[in-house]
Amino acid sequence: MPIDPGLRVDTAQIPPPSALIRAFLEHGGPEIRRHPVLDAAGGLARHHERRRAAIETARVPGMPSSRVAACGRVIDDIDRERAGLIARIDEWVAVNVAHRAGASLHTETLGAVIDRMAAKWIAAQQALGGDPVEMTTPRQREARTHLHWCRLAELTDGYRDLITDVTEHRRRLPVW
Repeated sequence: MPIDPGLRVDTAQIPPPSALIRAFLEHGGPEIRRHPVLDAAGGLARHHERRRAAIETARVPGMPSSRVAACGRVIDDIDRERAGLIARIDEWVAVNVAHRAGASLHTETLGAVIDRMAAKWIAAQQALGGDPVEMTTPRQREARTHLHWCRLAELTDGYRDLITDVTEHRRRLPVW
């Protein structure tokens, strides 16, 4: 599938929110690999999806404790891999984003912000199917789904504001 030139992201630019959402949706397909941040963002979404599945498995009533412990180890491995992807994003920021002295410091790294967006993307996707144990009526499922999508929209708006402020040198990202 050819890439629409209007959707391309320069590898020296911080990706816009729409590109991140596509990366979450496409789960790191060949179209995403054109930008290291988008590649890592797709990986974060996959890891959050796997993490959520492991948690759901561990919560199944009557699950043997050995299986619950195995799920815990899987979650630990996933979290380790997520930390690596977050670090990869933060390393890209350190090399590619100008950090203006005197600009206000943002409290989170870009990798941490993208990780939260990926987690909320997966939660919103999962809410579309609903959880019969957690929500008993269609109205409760609808309200819960709406809440997840609203929170994702808020995170997306916050990300857009952050990258605008960083690009215009009003804010700087932590670099460790």
